[in-house]
Amino acid sequence: MVSNVSGSSSRILQEEIDKLKAEKSSIEDRISALQAQLNEEKDKDKDSSTCCFPSSLSINASSCFQHALSPDMIYRYSRHLLLPSFGIEAQSKLLKSSILVVGAGGLGSPALLYLAASGVGRLGIVDHDVVELNNLHRQIIHAEAYIGQSKVTSAAAACRAINSTVQIVEYKEALRVSNALEIVSKYDIVIDATDNAPSRYMVNDCCVVLGKPLISGAAVGLEGQLTVYNHDGGPCYRCLFPTPPPTSACQRCSDSGVLGVVPGVIGCLQALEAIKVASSVGESLSGRMLLFDALSARIRIVKIRGRSFHCEACGENAAFKQPMFQKFDYEKFTQSPFASTPLKLNLLSESDRISSKDYKARVTNGEPHVLVDVRPAHHFKIVALPKSLNIPLSTLKDKLPAISSALKEEEVTDSSSGSSASLYVICRRGNDSQRAVHYLHQMGFTSARDILGGLESWASDVDPNFPTY
Repeated sequence: MVSNVSGSSSRILQEEIDKLKAEKSSIEDRISALQAQLNEEKDKDKDSSTCCFPSSLSINASSCFQHALSPDMIYRYSRHLLLPSFGIEAQSKLLKSSILVVGAGGLGSPALLYLAASGVGRLGIVDHDVVELNNLHRQIIHAEAYIGQSKVTSAAAACRAINSTVQIVEYKEALRVSNALEIVSKYDIVIDATDNAPSRYMVNDCCVVLGKPLISGAAVGLEGQLTVYNHDGGPCYRCLFPTPPPTSACQRCSDSGVLGVVPGVIGCLQALEAIKVASSVGESLSGRMLLFDALSARIRIVKIRGRSFHCEACGENAAFKQPMFQKFDYEKFTQSPFASTPLKLNLLSESDRISSKDYKARVTNGEPHVLVDVRPAHHFKIVALPKSLNIPLSTLKDKLPAISSALKEEEVTDSSSGSSASLYVICRRGNDSQRAVHYLHQMGFTSARDILGGLESWASDVDPNFPTY
């Protein structure tokens, strides 16, 4: 009986052992399944990160780096990343940023190229104009092949060529109150690369309404300036200029000229300020203005007035909200147009003006006359009509005796006709010549007549080979 009991007990123990082994196997299988599921979840969390080592090395890919930059990005922007004051954090912010550049001209060209190259996430380009030959000395983003085509198309192609990873958004239209809020609202930062007063006020007001930093630059002749508005508690454009300057003080490159590299310098600095604001690096030009004098190679940074509590755009009782902005007439406010088309005065009656074709016919018929060109002397050196007398408008008052002498000399030379010599006045586009004729009439030269449209009219209507500038 004892042996039978012992045998029965052994079987029971063996069965218990077998049961526990089966449970152990089941638990191990369950642990393996859960571990696999856990590893899969970890891989999903790091799916934007790729191992920077060859697969042949036994290094866990998830331990490679803890940021969103791919190996290609690390290599492309490596010189940024090596800067202790910039690095991964700033580059990552830049890659997530969006910047709108209003104007693809002299300022916008270098700004767009450097922003695209630096890795801005999304870059918007607004411009309604087309590429012209006389743009190319300063608007370096455009090539000869794009003459006659949209500046936005040209600029976008150049940006994509330098960095295909940047999202480029094209707006082949002028920025106006009707579309500004919709367009600007989609971007973090705005660069004002325009060249006229109404656009500057409009872009500023739009940025204030939407709370966007504004990188503002300007360049004409051999000088440029740059500041950051509506950022870090600083002033907006209206704080500094509550009333627009007189139209006579608003110079444009098409009238005053510009050395191509000058807007290039300012445009590059605009890109720099936009990058600093986007990446939260360094000290922006908010509350300060950079002044650049190309002729003396001097750069000055001056403190500007702070934010005005009485400012209509950003002051305590600011009137500029969205409804008012969309109804505001910026051309009327500034007394100047958005478009860059040349000013066309209408100071004289029709009887005091003749067309370039009519003047050509009179010259051909041998009419005795004096042609006074009232452009500045450096304009006259570029190109002039034969036998014209250069008396700049600014010196006209002192040169009246010279005009009288020229008329008398012409009458003596052609004494056979028995008629007095005619007096005609010309300039580049027909504006200063009207001012001159108006003054000459007051001074007793009542027969003086203006040539409509100036030398540009002569080139378009009389001599297509005559140079324009």
